Amino acid sequence: MIFSDRIVAANKMAEALSDYRGQHPLVMAIPRGAVPMAKVISQQLGGELDVVLVRKLRAQDNPEYAIGSIDESGWVYLTEFAERMGADESYVKQEIADQLKTIRQRRAQYTPNRAPIDVAERVVIVIDDGLATGSTMIAALHALRQKKPAELICAVPVAPQGVVESLYGKADRVVCLSSPSDFYAVGQYYLNFPQVSDEEVIACLASLTKSEIN
Repeated sequence: MIFSDRIVAANKMAEALSDYRGQHPLVMAIPRGAVPMAKVISQQLGGELDVVLVRKLRAQDNPEYAIGSIDESGWVYLTEFAERMGADESYVKQEIADQLKTIRQRRAQYTPNRAPIDVAERVVIVIDDGLATGSTMIAALHALRQKKPAELICAVPVAPQGVVESLYGKADRVVCLSSPSDFYAVGQYYLNFPQVSDEEVIACLASLTKSEIN
């Protein structure tokens, strides 16, 4: 399955998640690419939009490749192959510090005038625009599970089947529209896959009304 862009993918995901229409779900986006998608999904399902802030821990010689991830609380997930990728203890410690700093900067930048929306006893749908290793999604699900949602759903347009299977048990439900066998990178499944800017993220979140936040 090839998507023309993120918005088309978001519309298809909203259809797949239509069971939650009327349940006022909290749709949580992993910034930045998933934020415009989560806005569409939250609108179509009659829910709320917020962000879950997690960061991948980058491989030393290939910053696009994740050796793990970290959530806003500082909880760290490391893949079993992190050490083989050259991530010794010193490197991992510095990478953790760098990514946690970025998370704190983004929280101040994205939602400067409010706290994150409380997920307790809510139907929570976590959105990303696709998964390669799944490590960032794992961190997001872990962070949100600690806050005791009523139901925790992972929803993505595309991911390798092995990654999808690794998420079973970490979410109450996993929705993935396509699990190709020849997966190389998320971007190969979109015809138009531009970077999403911080400004676009801020605009999406600023579109929330005060009543939605409260």
